[in-house]
Amino acid sequence: MASRLLFLLALLAMTCCCAVASDPSLLQDFCVADKMSQVNVNGFTCKDAKDVVAEDFFFSGLHVAANTNNKQGSVVTAANVAQIPGLNTMGISMVRIDYAPKGQNPPHTHPRATEILAGLVHFQFNYGTENAVALAALSSQNPGVITIANTVFGSEPSITDGILAKAFQVDKKTVNCIQSQF
Repeated sequence: MASRLLFLLALLAMTCCCAVASDPSLLQDFCVADKMSQVNVNGFTCKDAKDVVAEDFFFSGLHVAANTNNKQGSVVTAANVAQIPGLNTMGISMVRIDYAPKGQNPPHTHPRATEILAGLVHFQFNYGTENAVALAALSSQNPGVITIANTVFGSEPSITDGILAKAFQVDKKTVNCIQSQF
């Protein structure tokens, strides 16, 4: 009986030790981007904690409407680690897209992120009657952007017009006209 009790107490003691064994603090609470650092890493190195200021976590540009008077009728305002150094290592960013009536954000892809877009319903019902705004959240602090038309028709060196004509099922004259825009 005593050996059973001793065994149960030993088992209980080992269980309690495992339950309270943890790291008392996080390794890193935040890593504000040090844009002045000469060290090259994938992203930005961390600013010394004593140099961190409140402005490292603030960006005031997303509430400002952008001038959409351009070919596309849209402007993208980014809020990523370049504008908010406090986002460094968080893996997030955001953009505001302003649209003029009948404006568009051209087909594109983000090579280092996925995108969640909000606001489409608003300007589908009001299409062509007023400026509209959409917000997009991205799963990267530096998502990058590749605009499809620029990549296909404005690449250097250019893709031959015969290949583009066949791929898009148009004549070479049409391809040359589109390429001349870039």
